[in-house]
Amino acid sequence: MARYIDAVCRLCRRQGEKLFLKGTKCTTEKCPASRRAYPPGQHGQGGKRRGKLSNYGLQLKEKQKVKRIYGVLEKQFRRYFKIASKSKGVTGKVLLQLLERRLDNVIFRLGLGLSRAQARQLVRHNLITVNARRVNIPSYLVIGGDLIQVKAKEKALHKIKDILEQSKERSVPSWLEFNASGLSGKVLRLPEKDDIQQPIQEQLIVELYSK
Repeated sequence: MARYIDAVCRLCRRQGEKLFLKGTKCTTEKCPASRRAYPPGQHGQGGKRRGKLSNYGLQLKEKQKVKRIYGVLEKQFRRYFKIASKSKGVTGKVLLQLLERRLDNVIFRLGLGLSRAQARQLVRHNLITVNARRVNIPSYLVIGGDLIQVKAKEKALHKIKDILEQSKERSVPSWLEFNASGLSGKVLRLPEKDDIQQPIQEQLIVELYSK
């Protein structure tokens, strides 16, 4: 599957805010988004001031923000929106729920990855099981009651425990339960909007795709 392979710090600078795509590295003084708080490219720092964004510009920017946070590209994001629009409930809420239920996001939320990209790598490397079955698809959608566990050799386990130590200050959301000693987590319920740490205006995305 296609994925973004360029420098992720450029995405934060383009967005105009920190998206924490590198996890704890984004909180240090070396973070490029902090040192160069202007858009990337030759016209980023000395270019003309941009005027106020139109409604379309705001909607597009919010969509790009959510895509970048969860690490999905346009085709897959559009598919999530299509599923959400056909589901019962509020479209924007269901869309965010689908993104939060991705297995790579769940691994990140449990603290087993410092970033979603790192969590995605753990899934791809066959280190994660769901209900005792190995799953190597990052976009796999978990449901209530699912049991997620790390199944790896000693070398990989040592690295994951080191990651846990680095992410111990990050709290696990209330819709998940984590057992650090067993390197396992459980989905207690489906996520809600309040469970998302970063502010997202999902209604802008709904308006954009509803045109």
